[in-house]
Amino acid sequence: MTAPAESAPAARHTLAILRHLSMQRGPVTASSIAADLDLPRSTVYRLLGVLEDFGFVLHFPEARRYGIGLAAFEISSGFSRQEPLTRLGGPVLAGLVDRLGESGHLAVLHGRDVIYLIEERAPRRPSLVSDVGVRLPSHLTASGLAMLAALPKPQLRALFPDANAFTQRGEPAISSYSALSRELVDVRARGHAIENGEITPGLSSVAVAVRDHADWPIASIAVTFASELAEESVGEIVTQVTAAASDLSRRVQGRPPTATGPAQGLSRRSFSR
Repeated sequence: MTAPAESAPAARHTLAILRHLSMQRGPVTASSIAADLDLPRSTVYRLLGVLEDFGFVLHFPEARRYGIGLAAFEISSGFSRQEPLTRLGGPVLAGLVDRLGESGHLAVLHGRDVIYLIEERAPRRPSLVSDVGVRLPSHLTASGLAMLAALPKPQLRALFPDANAFTQRGEPAISSYSALSRELVDVRARGHAIENGEITPGLSSVAVAVRDHADWPIASIAVTFASELAEESVGEIVTQVTAAASDLSRRVQGRPPTATGPAQGLSRRSFSR
């Protein structure tokens, strides 16, 4: 049986152009679109014309470039209004908490802070400060560090231009851009972020970023547990959180969930500064 994409090449090429434009930092030429997507220029020009007629693409004639149009933005706004992260993330987080018996949460970046969208509390586990709607400094939380590690360096530098950007709670943890950069190198190497008592003494968290089709960190999934938890139990938490974040990433991108292998690079030493 012929795959749907193969039986509708015009639709596939149109969507490829829109996706390509959405990932650019600014308007681009039709020739560069054709080269990047390996499409005939005549096809690209024809499809760009149709997209322009319907408002999905803007043509900048003086610069001879094309960019995303208002109609595409309206679709993006509709995506946001439907709260896909909470709708898709709720079942993923609930399943994660059921499997582990530890509390979990879904958070997003907002400036230098994280905002918690969902908290799923496990039975007989302590209350957490990460309730729905709570804002916390991103550099002090596992949820925030997981997302900060996935940001481009210029974006990260813009968020933390000087020492005044580093809010502290209790004893200083990460209080400079150089310290943050070193921490994020470790986060990238491990594939997950950790927080060990910076927010609530005696409680640790593991978090993994949820990424969109452009590899941008749109959220993070985290689980919080007692800091004295055994190493093998922490390893299972890392594995399960990594799998849940990958699952939600695929769901947000419109791809069916699949099994995810165990996380790599876990060491109990990661939980000491």
